[in-house]
Amino acid sequence: MIKQASGAALIGAALVLIYTALISSADAITKLLAGGYAAPQLYAVSGGLVALFCVIANRAKPAQGGLRTTKPVAMALRSVATVLAGLCFFYAFRLLAFAEVFVFIGLMPIVAGLLSGPILGEHVHWRSWIALGVGFIGVISLFPEGVQAVEPGHLVALGACLFGTFSMVMARYVGRYEKNSLALVFYPNLLNMIVMAAALPFVFKPMPLTDLGLAVAYAALLFGARWLLVIALRLLPAYTATPLMNMQFVWMVIMGALFFGEFPASNVFLGATFVVASGVYLVMDQFARDRGQRLSGRRTSMPPAE
Repeated sequence: MIKQASGAALIGAALVLIYTALISSADAITKLLAGGYAAPQLYAVSGGLVALFCVIANRAKPAQGGLRTTKPVAMALRSVATVLAGLCFFYAFRLLAFAEVFVFIGLMPIVAGLLSGPILGEHVHWRSWIALGVGFIGVISLFPEGVQAVEPGHLVALGACLFGTFSMVMARYVGRYEKNSLALVFYPNLLNMIVMAAALPFVFKPMPLTDLGLAVAYAALLFGARWLLVIALRLLPAYTATPLMNMQFVWMVIMGALFFGEFPASNVFLGATFVVASGVYLVMDQFARDRGQRLSGRRTSMPPAE
């Protein structure tokens, strides 16, 4: 049992790391297209494609219950939060440097920790709160000039952080009851397509074949990333899974330098060090506590010696 629990946690951690590579690539495409198009144009196309991918995947390997959900209210809340987070991130990438958005991605473990108790009933150990506090110090260090350095783009990115984290926590909640992880990807993207398509006639611009191809690639990356994340959140607590997403910083720095000519200042790397270190500690602490609980359970279940 101990090996099985540790194996599940390791698989969950690996899936989150793969997720960071996929979602960072999708974010890079968002930044490439954000300057030339309005958000509804990208998200109407990508939302419809991701929903279609879900239908195709479900037909290829039908799951129990299909794409139906047993938690419609929770699924609706996740879907709305996903749409709002996508909008906020779109405009955050337009207004801020690529790696700078990581500041608010780094806040997500703290928000997840706050939400895990009331929504998921998951106890967050005091050592985890210390690690989350260290991560917050890292985030603050990314603003050496103080409050006056905050711009509208930062507030939009904060909204993306709050909505995005709520969406992920709700995914873990629904994932406790749903057998088919595709449903958690299907409904948010279906709503994304419906909402954005309503606004599309007012903002539509013809897209050359190259940009259309980027939009399709974005949808494929988003589908793969969100599917993996839903599965990972079943294997790891939200406050443990989200710090691993700080690996996005590495990808965002690399892509920012290669594609956008953006090179973060030294304080950005310092802050990222604090944030990533807190994430690593959270994962190690979770493994240790899971192992201790399993060992304690085995001892108490053994029959007394005669």
